[in-house]
Amino acid sequence: MSSGQRERRERTRLGRVGAPLRIAMLAPPWIPIPPPAYGGIEHVVALLSDELVRRGHEVTLFAAPGSRSAAIVRSPLSRPYPRQIGQALYEADHVARAFAEIEDDGRRAFDVVHDHSGFTALALANRVSVPMVHTLHGPFTGDTSGFYAEHGDRAALVAISDTQLRDAPAGLRVSAVIPNPIAADVWPLRYEKDDYLLWVGRMTEGKGPHRAIEAARRAGRPLLIAGPVQPGQEAFFASEIEPQLDGRRVRYLGEVGGRAKTELFARASALLMPIRWPEPFGMVMIEALVCGTPVIAFPEGAASEVVLHAENGFHVCDETEMALAVERIGAIDPASCRASVEGRYHVGTVAAAYEAVYRRAISSSTTSTLLRAPRHHLVLADARPSDTSKPRSSTGIAQGPSL
Repeated sequence: MSSGQRERRERTRLGRVGAPLRIAMLAPPWIPIPPPAYGGIEHVVALLSDELVRRGHEVTLFAAPGSRSAAIVRSPLSRPYPRQIGQALYEADHVARAFAEIEDDGRRAFDVVHDHSGFTALALANRVSVPMVHTLHGPFTGDTSGFYAEHGDRAALVAISDTQLRDAPAGLRVSAVIPNPIAADVWPLRYEKDDYLLWVGRMTEGKGPHRAIEAARRAGRPLLIAGPVQPGQEAFFASEIEPQLDGRRVRYLGEVGGRAKTELFARASALLMPIRWPEPFGMVMIEALVCGTPVIAFPEGAASEVVLHAENGFHVCDETEMALAVERIGAIDPASCRASVEGRYHVGTVAAAYEAVYRRAISSSTTSTLLRAPRHHLVLADARPSDTSKPRSSTGIAQGPSL
């Protein structure tokens, strides 16, 4: 049997549902997995890696030093870089070292690479022999749209929300829309709430902590603010947030992790999301909802999908409407909030969807050629930016035709 015949036979075997895969999970280099506090992408990578191992796959996680996982952990760099997030030097170094190990002097040690690290790995995906899946964790902007239009065909792309996909450049082929996951069993469901409102995130104008302060003031409720002040955000925090902190009606908690974080979400009467940017997903929303805490949001970006108006929270247009909605949160059932998350974002459902994408990437000579799935097996739609009318299942994952 020739080497080409052996490779085709192996690809056919790996394309079968249930065959274990050797997965290289490429995390960003900035902070460990799981993150000690703030870190949306890192939380996603942690949950997905552990679930894939539980499902019988061999996962090697390339991540910052200090990472812990059920997967095999490799740390290409000598230390994490939490204060240098986004700097090309460290991302490129991290990716290059990981690629060297993935290639392993020409021996194919992995069946697929799943990239969450940024832009470098996708741009260089044609330099490695292993097929790549790349999750789109950020919004499409003028700059990133140009990048993906040029390099997007080098991997199987996965969007994390329909609204994110709608902003993609015309003609960009996206293999599936798969939301970020959550493990509901580690979050407490609490029916009795405290009086405070909650805002969690990065200190940016788009995320809107200053608008949350105004909405809470109008509602006559105390507000707790949690999240990092990252490099470049100091001036905004100093001018817009710090002068309004009084230790009583408006308090800043800094970064919060572990049990303190779960209790913070579970005890809040509502999470405020007064965003003014195309939020691609928004992990804080599903973290609040899984605790039975309703979300009051401006319906921008994925907030329009995650928040189901009058079922698990409210869509509002401005701070005045947000304050008025606070008076109505008693009508939202905490159990309905949790159910809205468990049905759409369960980590097992998300992992199964990624398995399908992995197998298509492995079985295809190019990432744009889809393998027809066996009868009765879930088929994820080959999503395109111009097609926003795909039917969706109760999981929130785009569905293809039934075969």
